[in-house]
Amino acid sequence: MLDARINQDRLWRSHMAMAKIGATPGGGVGRLALTDLDKQARDLFVSWCREAGCEVRVDRLGNIFARRAGTDSGAAPVMTGSHLDTQPLGGRFDGIFGVLAGLEVVRALNDAGAATRRPLDIVVWTDEEGVRFRTGIMGSGVFCGLEKLEDALAKTDESGCGVAHELARIGYDGAEPVGGYPLHAYFEAHIEQGPVLEREGIAVGVVEGAQGSRRFRVTVEGEEGHAGTLPMTGRRDALLGAARMIHAINKVAFAHDPLPVITAGAIFVRPNSPNTVPGQAVFTIDSRHPDAATLAAIGEDMHAACAAIAKADNLALHFTQTSDSAPVAFDAACVDSVRAAALALGIAHRDIYSGAGHDACNLNHIAPTGMIFVPCEGGISHNEKENAKPEDLAAGCAVLLRVMAEWAES
Repeated sequence: MLDARINQDRLWRSHMAMAKIGATPGGGVGRLALTDLDKQARDLFVSWCREAGCEVRVDRLGNIFARRAGTDSGAAPVMTGSHLDTQPLGGRFDGIFGVLAGLEVVRALNDAGAATRRPLDIVVWTDEEGVRFRTGIMGSGVFCGLEKLEDALAKTDESGCGVAHELARIGYDGAEPVGGYPLHAYFEAHIEQGPVLEREGIAVGVVEGAQGSRRFRVTVEGEEGHAGTLPMTGRRDALLGAARMIHAINKVAFAHDPLPVITAGAIFVRPNSPNTVPGQAVFTIDSRHPDAATLAAIGEDMHAACAAIAKADNLALHFTQTSDSAPVAFDAACVDSVRAAALALGIAHRDIYSGAGHDACNLNHIAPTGMIFVPCEGGISHNEKENAKPEDLAAGCAVLLRVMAEWAES
């Protein structure tokens, strides 16, 4: 196995070929799940896998599995992969790197004539981004038993097109059951989607886990009034109160160490008129941290800060938690393997936590799981400007190759 080598140019060419499907004027990719463009990307991936000698299977939710056979056909596989769907104005590497890195691992092993005891599976998960069907990490969620297949198939987009219909329309309504078989391990390579690795000049992030998240909906009730006749001293301005609250929750982040991330990402105002004092403002909060106790304390601190402002400004407050995702700790042995592989290859690396959710977070429920991060330019992702260097992609892929080969013999 040690004679197997990643072909950096081939890996890069694969990315550039895939990026042509759904290419946007700004240099990115717009390829929503189960559209015609998604079908083209899937077809290209499948053709490459078959050329590499893989057996391709598709399950009932459209998840694609390309298997490189092992010498022990009955052994549980080592799996890697990610997704090919993107944001409407997304980048060329988010998700795609994880899929094509898996393909390059297979190609490198083929070049070396190297066999593995366990089979290797490359997977393309259906609808990771969650843009079209307002879900997210759907394919892996059903595979891991976290969501029912019938519920996923019944989801519809804004035009009323359903997942089941669209899978059939693009020819990816497979016959295989979704999940239900053992995995020996799962590894996912991904761009960091943040600035840490690039700022520190480090090629590989050893992902220890993913931050937990809590989301809230905050409703601030005041009273509408005429913008020209209601004195400043008599106003119950809901938007002004919400603005003060948003400023206050931002300050909450800096009261904790290590720093969480807190975002007020959407705001809705009633009546939303330029000459009326707003009577209601509703805003959302997304808070994330790798420690569950700290995350809970942050929620309490934000609630207290908003309540104090509401009381001072004579406003009514409704502070409601809308979701709670616990922090994820990846399997210690998988994390150690990634760290050891980077060290053995002489690749600069550091431990890191993921700020975003990934399919690996779902797989962590059913199999030993690890992740490998590589830098992305400026930490930019979910953006047409998203970029990564060929040498960084190759470094992450080399670590993936070493780790998968190791686990395929265990």
